[in-house]
Amino acid sequence: MTRVLAIAAALEVATGAALLVVPSLVGELLLGGALTGMAAAAARVAGIALIALAVACWRNSPLLGMLTYGVLVTLYLAYLGLWDGMAGPLLWPAVGLHAVLSTLLGRAWLAAEAG
Repeated sequence: MTRVLAIAAALEVATGAALLVVPSLVGELLLGGALTGMAAAAARVAGIALIALAVACWRNSPLLGMLTYGVLVTLYLAYLGLWDGMAGPLLWPAVGLHAVLSTLLGRAWLAAEAG
């Protein structure tokens, strides 16, 4: 991996982690306003996407990046529905779709790793 790609991936992991842990602070620093409620939830999904992008770059594996995204977003969306009280009409279909895609991606990744 080139040095610049490694640096970019590390910065994206840091940004993604910050969006997951303190989305309102990131919103305040980047956009001048705190992210709360649904905006914070959307920011956390963006943080998951940034982390998955970095995984894909570090491992030179788009498959692993998509698997990372699928698993993490499935878990997060399920958390929102079960424990955070956020649930629109497409939440559970989205959770189910991501779970199925994650299973398929996981199987494909394991097959690719087995050679």
